[in-house]
Amino acid sequence: MTGATGVATARPATSAGPSAVVLTVTQGEYGATVTKAATLSCAPTVKGTHPDPKAACAALAATTGNLDALLATPDPNRFCPMHYDPVTAAVDGVWQGQRVSWKHTFSNACVMAATLNGNPVFAF
Repeated sequence: MTGATGVATARPATSAGPSAVVLTVTQGEYGATVTKAATLSCAPTVKGTHPDPKAACAALAATTGNLDALLATPDPNRFCPMHYDPVTAAVDGVWQGQRVSWKHTFSNACVMAATLNGNPVFAF
């Protein structure tokens, strides 16, 4: 699996600050073509274009500021082709009052789905 992980700048906050992010999935290693995008606001209210904003907000909150925690151990029962057709998942915006910018590149869409393993953040 090929990955390029950005540094997440979100930090857990003791008091809730605003939380609003844009989630994207792009084709290519450098995010040349956006294939999917969703907005997500978790504070002060839960809303956005994400199909399940409550679940996505809960999953982001569970990272406690370490967005690499979105990456799960790949499902061992899922087999993916070994071709290189990179996709990049990204989170950009404000989380608990702090600027956040995170991305991870997967070798292909199947590897992304297996690695995220049902995580609701990118289920749009």
